[in-house]
Amino acid sequence: MTGMRRAMHLATAAGLAGLIWTGPGAAEPVWLQIEAQPSLPQAEERARDWAGMFPDIAGFAMSTGWYAIAIGPFADTAEATARLRTLRREGLIPGDSYVSDGGRFRGQFWPNGTAPLPGVAGTPAPEAPAPDTAPETAAAEPPPAEAPPAAPEIAAVPEPVTPVETLAESQRLEAGLDREARMEIQAALEWQGFYNATIDGAFGRGTRAAIAAWQAAQGFAPTGVLASAQQTQLLAAVAADRAALGLETVEETDAGIAIDLPLGLVEFDRYDPPFVIYRAKDGSGVTALLLSQTGDQNALYGLYDRMQTLALVPAEGERSRNRSGFTISGQSDSLHSWTEAHLAGGLIKGFTLAWPPGQEAKMARVLAAMKASFRPIGSTALDPSLGTPMTVTRGDLMAGLERRHPEFARSGAFIDDKGAVLTAGAGLDACTKITIEDEEAELAFADPALGIAVLRPKKPLAPAGIVTFETAPTAPGAQVAVAGFSYPEALTAPVLSFGTLSDLTGLAGEAGRARLAVHTLAGDAGGPVLDGSGALVGVVLPRAVDGTKLTPADLTEAVQAMPLVQVLAEHGFMPTASEATGTLAAEDLAVEAQKFTVQIACWK
Repeated sequence: MTGMRRAMHLATAAGLAGLIWTGPGAAEPVWLQIEAQPSLPQAEERARDWAGMFPDIAGFAMSTGWYAIAIGPFADTAEATARLRTLRREGLIPGDSYVSDGGRFRGQFWPNGTAPLPGVAGTPAPEAPAPDTAPETAAAEPPPAEAPPAAPEIAAVPEPVTPVETLAESQRLEAGLDREARMEIQAALEWQGFYNATIDGAFGRGTRAAIAAWQAAQGFAPTGVLASAQQTQLLAAVAADRAALGLETVEETDAGIAIDLPLGLVEFDRYDPPFVIYRAKDGSGVTALLLSQTGDQNALYGLYDRMQTLALVPAEGERSRNRSGFTISGQSDSLHSWTEAHLAGGLIKGFTLAWPPGQEAKMARVLAAMKASFRPIGSTALDPSLGTPMTVTRGDLMAGLERRHPEFARSGAFIDDKGAVLTAGAGLDACTKITIEDEEAELAFADPALGIAVLRPKKPLAPAGIVTFETAPTAPGAQVAVAGFSYPEALTAPVLSFGTLSDLTGLAGEAGRARLAVHTLAGDAGGPVLDGSGALVGVVLPRAVDGTKLTPADLTEAVQAMPLVQVLAEHGFMPTASEATGTLAAEDLAVEAQKFTVQIACWK
């Protein structure tokens, strides 16, 4: 190659950029042939597909009658071979791709309208300019008068030239990136909202399309290959975003969790097992919880139910639960949140992020970073006694986190083995959601005249027992007991309130109702009224709350059992008749009542 001259040109037609060597004795370009098609339409279609991944795609008619699709050109075989190995290793080109000297290439069909490339077989070289053959004149013209000497020119100082990185140079730089650097670019594109596929370091069509979209958004030519300056700009922009949010990796060794947290928005508050609480910082309105506890599938489901009682988790939004984990998306006019937890090896770990509306773009980035970085560490969970007194009760484990409260809570009784519940009907039609012992339910039917309703769980339940109905009317003066959740916030089991059946009419003399000399509270509404054997003789009705009536605390109104049996049968529910006789001791009656008395909650 001694004495041979090599000139470098940039081919720009139809977006093709590459290095072309021309001139006498110039080195022939080398290509990486990746595919051949038998017809021109097929070849053009495939070239268009490949161009979405590789901007330096070219297509040539071959001397064999086929049409080649190739990447290049390359300076020499060594460069082409290095690119071949890289692309094969990443699985981006067919395994039978090979390095070609272009000896069989003829006319070029891709990019469309591209001028024939010098150095390709069958392409005519540009004609040299014709020598000057103008004839001499018969008489020589006299030489022109000698002009006065011109003033000496002042040499212009050349402007500094900033080197322009060609596409081929960008491709060579990209080929030298290791997998970790490529994954960093994909993660940055994901952060910027241009990439939503796997972060794997393989630059396939999805990554190329994302790069091109990012380039177009920044005003660059969408080549699909980052120039070194563009790569720097992309990574620097993401680094600046993360710095503004204060995203840092936090290792909570007590909880056994490592995760990226936005420490510009939240700060550590305290341990409140099973939570590590990060409160809002500088009025950001953002809160984060790390969830960590030991347990099995039942504990996981219990945490799932408990999370939905927190004010931090709005009632509306998608929910998903399986044997190994759950996700909860909460949305309201004042708060958005995301919760996820996973069960593995007897450990339940996860996190919650909550933020005010209007910050969706920023918080989507934060949430993506938290999801991508979350990982359990170690083999332990948060110590239940950490940060709390040893005398703390089970209900207090949620202390310090405001709980979301239902609009109202009342009582009811299971009436069949699928979990249908009989309760008071007032106000249930206005509930956004109704729950039976934290399980979502729907209104099967309501009877406004009687003031009762039947709820059906959306997923079948397995009651410990069902209430049975009296078969003969109870006489006034008989001893009765009301089973209900008198203190729904304090007690998780029903209590019995004892008294007597005063009258078999309502306060206004209504038939089918009864008056009880029993002291009841709001949570007892809907609860069963039981005789001494444990049979249902009525259902407690809510007290008037409009201020129009003021009744004694020990005067309670109820619906009698007989009209209940009739309306239940009309709606396809078959009440079970009681066969019990005699009178149960108070403690035995309480045990029986706990089997079928349940808590109902109305949520808005």
